[in-house]
Amino acid sequence: MKPDLIIAQTVAWIKTVVIGCNFCPFASRALLKNSIRYVVLFEATMEKVLESLAEEMQYLDKHDETETTLIILPDRFEDFETYLDLVEIAEELLFNLGYEGIYQVASFHPNYLFAESHDEDPANYTNRSLYPMLHILRESSITDVLEHYKDAGRIPQRNIEFANQKGLLFMQGLRAACLEIQ
Repeated sequence: MKPDLIIAQTVAWIKTVVIGCNFCPFASRALLKNSIRYVVLFEATMEKVLESLAEEMQYLDKHDETETTLIILPDRFEDFETYLDLVEIAEELLFNLGYEGIYQVASFHPNYLFAESHDEDPANYTNRSLYPMLHILRESSITDVLEHYKDAGRIPQRNIEFANQKGLLFMQGLRAACLEIQ
């Protein structure tokens, strides 16, 4: 599979699911400004992902016009528990490199499972991406957007309620349609 196809599918997922379902209040602005950087890593080992994460934070340091980076892992970290280990180590790396408070790592995975939920819970689709990925966000951007977003603390609960109201088949269908891009 080619990186351009993976990126196109990911952009479709952002438009259809993340923005279309209003799961993230700042995704639309970043997409419209073309300020999302996409990095596709094939055959990514833990070390390779962490190296890329460090490089991307350094890239963001030098490129204010880039709002956020998605590190996409199309052929590794399929197991959700292994992926969660990666996320934990990535967050430790962010702290150890002195980036705490500057960037944060958000997690998206095809088999995302909220604690104490079950696989068929529609709410999991608020974080179920097409491929495992690490999302590097600028903390300042989040703060700026949330200052202008009414009732920001309810975003996660609102997302869960929306997904549950729409139901499993609807959420599965939205996500599946993004993979049909060839």
